[in-house]
Amino acid sequence: MNSLQSPRQPEADHRPWGFYTVLADEPDHKVKRIVVYPGKRLSLQRHFRRAEHWLVLKGRAVVTLDSREISLGPGQAADIPLGTAHRIHNPGDDPLVFIEVQRGEYFGEDDIERLEDDFGRV
Repeated sequence: MNSLQSPRQPEADHRPWGFYTVLADEPDHKVKRIVVYPGKRLSLQRHFRRAEHWLVLKGRAVVTLDSREISLGPGQAADIPLGTAHRIHNPGDDPLVFIEVQRGEYFGEDDIERLEDDFGRV
């Protein structure tokens, strides 16, 4: 690539709760930038082949880890151990933006066991 070309931007993958962009997809990790629309939340889910780390960049988040709820703001983070039921909710009026770092042996979307879902995907 010469200095006049810009790097190719990854495409966003849209969901009913918002969208995400994969920033890195390597054998030992995957990184996503995730945007959650105001008032929306992801499904309550767990993974058996990966753990996750969530770092909030913008907005407010309520993170569920098993039966605990944790409020996070910009610069704050949560670790989701392997097998832990988890979800993130945007209770605010502005988009929630966070970075998700996945670590483990497999990063496919089929390593999601949905326990509850606002959009009928259980």
